[in-house]
Amino acid sequence: MSSNEAEVKAPAAQPVDEKSSEKAVAVTPEDHRKTGVSDEVVVKFDHVTKTYTLYKSDKGRLLGVFGIQRPGSYLGTVNANNDLSFTIRRGEAVAFLGRNGAGKSTALKMITGVVFPTTGNVNVGGRVSALLELTAGFDMNLTGRENIGLRGQIMGLTNEEIAELEPKVIDFADLGLYIDQPMRTYSSGMKARLGFGFAVSTDPEILVVDEALSVGDKAFQQKCLKRIREIMMDENVTVLFVSHSSNTVKEFCSRGIVLDHGTQVFDGPIEEAIEFYEKNY
Repeated sequence: MSSNEAEVKAPAAQPVDEKSSEKAVAVTPEDHRKTGVSDEVVVKFDHVTKTYTLYKSDKGRLLGVFGIQRPGSYLGTVNANNDLSFTIRRGEAVAFLGRNGAGKSTALKMITGVVFPTTGNVNVGGRVSALLELTAGFDMNLTGRENIGLRGQIMGLTNEEIAELEPKVIDFADLGLYIDQPMRTYSSGMKARLGFGFAVSTDPEILVVDEALSVGDKAFQQKCLKRIREIMMDENVTVLFVSHSSNTVKEFCSRGIVLDHGTQVFDGPIEEAIEFYEKNY
């Protein structure tokens, strides 16, 4: 990466009083992570634009794939992201702020590799675990256990790594005997539990979190939140967080990127990003 790229420098590390267990417990993920930001860039957007073509119907969309546009079927195009450029360094916790339709999800989907830019380049270095599309990559005709193996293969894990991962996912998802039943028999909540269990058990290097995620009952949601906090305590994990809650992003993040109609309108310290967002939106 270019030596001229702007750096987001972390505050100097503070001494820890090892004699006080209460102080150790009180440390939040972000307190711990503030000392862990490195110079290594793990996510880079270089003048990225993602354009979607809109049609009135699925038939018109299908014809459009083959370059056929019938009169009245084509509605136009929209830039979900427009000329985005930013870098995120290893160990950062970054919040993406913006109203619905601002382009947050599209940016994150490009980071996870679900969609690709129309123009520009997206470079990602590290294993990404996304709490967005929890059931992506699952085959509904396979059992939950078989799907763990399938999704592991999709991620490029070895058989040994999958064998080590499987009991972790099963334990976290807590599906009981259903783990050996076809996923087509699962409720939507059960599918999400398995997806979440897989996402948080893969030791991600880049964790993408959608704060609107709601999985299972209240007890399981607390279990999910606890696991996210544990992952964020690792200073080598980069976290990208989407939320409309100022209190939540203040707790977890030190930097905020504000998007508006696909365009980046602010990038800076989280307190300033929240102030900008609340003042203008």
